[in-house]
Amino acid sequence: MMGTMCVIRTKRSVVKPAEETPLITLDLSLIDKIPVLRCDARTLHVFRHGPEAASVIREALSRALVPYYPLAGRLIHKSEQNDEAGCLQVQCSGDGAWFVEASTDCTLQSLHFFDDIQSIPYDLLLPDDVPQTEGIDPLVKMQVTQFGCGGFVIGLVFCHTICDGLGAAQFLNAVGELARGLHNPTIEPLWHRHFAPSPPPSPSPPPLPKLPPTMPSYKLEHATVDIPMHRINNLKQEFQRLTGLACSSFEIVAAGLWTSRARAIDFEPNAELKLVFFANCRQILDPPLPAGFYGNCFFPVTITASYESLRDASLFDVVKMIQDAKTKLPSEFRKYLKGDCGDDPFAPPLSYRTLFISEWGRLGFNQVDYGWGPPVHVVPIQGSSIIPVGIVGYMPLTLLPNKGIRLMTWCVEQDHRHPFLHQMHALMDI
Repeated sequence: MMGTMCVIRTKRSVVKPAEETPLITLDLSLIDKIPVLRCDARTLHVFRHGPEAASVIREALSRALVPYYPLAGRLIHKSEQNDEAGCLQVQCSGDGAWFVEASTDCTLQSLHFFDDIQSIPYDLLLPDDVPQTEGIDPLVKMQVTQFGCGGFVIGLVFCHTICDGLGAAQFLNAVGELARGLHNPTIEPLWHRHFAPSPPPSPSPPPLPKLPPTMPSYKLEHATVDIPMHRINNLKQEFQRLTGLACSSFEIVAAGLWTSRARAIDFEPNAELKLVFFANCRQILDPPLPAGFYGNCFFPVTITASYESLRDASLFDVVKMIQDAKTKLPSEFRKYLKGDCGDDPFAPPLSYRTLFISEWGRLGFNQVDYGWGPPVHVVPIQGSSIIPVGIVGYMPLTLLPNKGIRLMTWCVEQDHRHPFLHQMHALMDI
């Protein structure tokens, strides 16, 4: 049914800040400038109700771009430096955000609120390209599609160089507050990128990163696992009973994902497997970053284990491995900021043996309210067909009262998909 969905884009426009904003150039932090973040993060936000949502959100977006005026600007390079990443800045030009209004006769109910991620027509729900005649390259692009049932979907494209997930959610929550009639966002946005200044420019360009000799030939398939909250709570209680330690839902799910995937693929016994997740570092700085900071502030935690040891480990053994790795985060992050890290921690090997996992449940996307309640579903969009990834979020509200964790993955080839799901269900007892 989703294949026959017809979406008509009725209006395209540039949304500028509602008031005059400073025309200045701002420096980015060391983390903002990481080459891997020179990309767009794409998400869909599904709302059950919201008549005239596009006009309400458009006006609120314009007002939000006043305190968040850097998001209405553009990325530029300082030409006098050789280091392209080091000279990246934000020109606060007031250019604005790209905004597309669209409609469809379909109802969200008939599409099961896009519960089946695999069959979503992303190209119809994300904003199309900005025409070259506009002469801008916006940092924020948004499409609001109104459905025949009165619900709507926001397709969001956000420049990752400017914000991490927490920062993007902070901005969307500000838009929501203004849409609901607040005069100002409750959290004042702070640029504050000087917490991690760039090192002095190098007299010669840095060496190019080593690329793999050939591109991987595998194709990652999507698989979703819903884990009821009572099952996660039981596992957390059992871990505490056995070890005397507390653990988080994320640690339980990450351990289950890494172990189940490894067993399903059945690597060589001595194969070196890696688990990588990105930890929020706002609070481990001294002093901590102030509330309102919306830039990138995270650091990769990388855990390495042989397939044999991972295969034979219990779920709780792997939870403990994850916790032990996290204890090193503050010192590793401080070393990175001082330039004492050695190999680039943000460039782990990209192969079938490396699994990335992200926690979305605490970012704040699920709390955004434009006046008609929070989203029933927040859908991440696969960024790469060759980078194995799992995203830990919440079950859609349409599945209530079955509260729990939804694990959305693109981490195995077709031949390993059913063994992976079997292992995951058995290990988590779901």
